Amino acid sequence: MKKNLRIVSVAAAALLAVAPVAATAMPVNAATTINADSAINTNTNAKYDVDVTPSISAIAKVASAKISGSLTGSISASYNGKSYTANLPEDSGNATIADKDGNPVKPADLTADMAYTVTVPDVSFNFGSENAGKEITIGSANPNVTFTEKKGDQPATEKKGDQPASTVKVTLDQDGVAKLSSVQIKKVYAIDTTYNNNVNFYDVTTGAIVTTGAVSIDADNQGQLNTASVVAAINSKYFAAQYADKNLNKDNVTFNTETAVEDALKAQKIEVSSVGYFKAPHTFTVNVKATSNKNGKSATLPVTVTVPNVADPVVPSQSKTIMHNAYYYDKDAKRVGTDKVTRYNTVTVAMNPTKLANGISYYEVIESGKATGKYINADNIDGTKRTLKHNAYVYKSSKKRANKVVLKKGTEVTTYGTSYKFKNGKKYYKIGADTKKTYVRVENFD
Repeated sequence: MKKNLRIVSVAAAALLAVAPVAATAMPVNAATTINADSAINTNTNAKYDVDVTPSISAIAKVASAKISGSLTGSISASYNGKSYTANLPEDSGNATIADKDGNPVKPADLTADMAYTVTVPDVSFNFGSENAGKEITIGSANPNVTFTEKKGDQPATEKKGDQPASTVKVTLDQDGVAKLSSVQIKKVYAIDTTYNNNVNFYDVTTGAIVTTGAVSIDADNQGQLNTASVVAAINSKYFAAQYADKNLNKDNVTFNTETAVEDALKAQKIEVSSVGYFKAPHTFTVNVKATSNKNGKSATLPVTVTVPNVADPVVPSQSKTIMHNAYYYDKDAKRVGTDKVTRYNTVTVAMNPTKLANGISYYEVIESGKATGKYINADNIDGTKRTLKHNAYVYKSSKKRANKVVLKKGTEVTTYGTSYKFKNGKKYYKIGADTKKTYVRVENFD
């Protein structure tokens, strides 16, 4: 019995004007339907409206281990970082596999270290009837993915001159459905699950295995670099390989330094011109990933790119005194480790506090002119102004007053951090921007 693939479950919700919701599977004639909610919202800076990303996993046959080949995977469509995925159940449908010469191949006969082309027919995107008649562009960030539009009742692949393209413009039908004749994925490699050798990066000069890398490149007189220069610098210094038959083999391994550089710049929101030029920062990190075509194992080499003739920007900062023991938090207001800054010590922080996800203000810690991504609750530094509801004494311990001062009802007092519990079981706030033992009972503010 012929073994093929068909997408049969929920697919991706894309192009949402509001937050996406999980879509309901709507198979039509055993095809794949991808649903999207509400109106189409096009990013005018994008080359296409819907980004489609297939993820295919192929297992090679190993006769000696009695392992048959197989093919599984998924197709997802995304918009603004939101993604929903459709499964491709094994041995269940109508996807086709072809070798490099275009000959059909059964999943059970897939061979290791060979590039195959997988074609999934009859894929539909359902954007709802409110978008009927609209024209959208479908594409993929993966250069190995192409599409053919379905026209009429016949698959587009059967029509002369209607070849797969990296993007297709589709007019939605009366139900808001975009119909594709096929989604095609090239360079799908079947992996040998019995082959256990790892992928590593190596130094070109010494041949030693490396886990981190560094390159230095000068910018031009306008402070610009070209992505091609960065790619060339990294590739001239490092390579990826895998041992095969006791020899180091680079042919089994694929990696794309150009894509890694583009991703690194995109992550830092650095704009790149159409010919690859960009305003160079003093430093940035490129994560180059290499994957074996033979067994699917991978390795990532983080390469620090330094541009010596571009100044390293310094974050404006100030020195502040911690008035209450303070823990560190991340940008999501989650505590970082158990380290803390003890009261009355100084810390270098950003000029202004920032409200994090929990709505509380924090100062970001600055070290050597760099933002660290660690935050301290501003209440531990600047304190919080509170109004006394009762007359209050100032204490230095649970039994002794700090002075003869009586703070009157209605007085505004700055307190620092959370309250302390004294030996008498009562809670006190630290007051006064100094190291003196001056505390007021919490109950006087309630």
